[in-house]
Amino acid sequence: MPPAIVIEGPAQDLLLIADHASNYVPPELDLGVAPGLLNEHVAVDVGVAPLAEGICERLGCVGILGGVSRLVIDLNRELDTHGLIPAFSDGRAIAGNGNLSEEARGLRIAHWWQPYHRVIEERIASARPRMLISLHSFTPKLSSEDVHRPWQVGVLYNEDERAARIAIPLLEERGIITGDNEPYSGKVLNATMNRHAEGNGIPYLGLEVRQDLLHAPEAVAEWSAILAPVIAATAESLA
Repeated sequence: MPPAIVIEGPAQDLLLIADHASNYVPPELDLGVAPGLLNEHVAVDVGVAPLAEGICERLGCVGILGGVSRLVIDLNRELDTHGLIPAFSDGRAIAGNGNLSEEARGLRIAHWWQPYHRVIEERIASARPRMLISLHSFTPKLSSEDVHRPWQVGVLYNEDERAARIAIPLLEERGIITGDNEPYSGKVLNATMNRHAEGNGIPYLGLEVRQDLLHAPEAVAEWSAILAPVIAATAESLA
């Protein structure tokens, strides 16, 4: 599995990035978790890979999807962040990540994190898009907390709110229950967009879709049809 899975498309003005699209764990790596956990949110953004494919197909845009589970290394974290290689996630112990040596940590960074971000950097350098799309999904509630999340879609941003301020009312006009920097804030968790969008002065639209809305292929197709025109209209309004 490559560190970055690239979906090619004729439209070079939009670039979709999905950090947590894969639950892949290299066979030689024992994380010490039950196999079923790899299909849950602690390992992958459920539904994001097919949703990204659907949106890219509708928009004809390029997509870059992370090729490894966030339990191996979280591609949406800075290198000096404690949660880069999580020993615990949503109350679950990830035994294979405990007491990790500096050598083992360095190998994961070199094999997964650095090449993934290099692919994004090279794509932006070769064809600078007018907007990036960051695509994630979130759980209706965290396993470790009894707090329900009513939003269907969250729009996340840090310092650059240009695309968010356009997209939020567009989603609300379509009857979508929309979170403004909810269910969590992009001012806290925004590493990939901080690096590649804000760091390059490129507007970006950070979208989080609630996972229970992506439970079946027809539901994914429906949300692709909802989000693609919102993304396109946001990009057009930025011009």
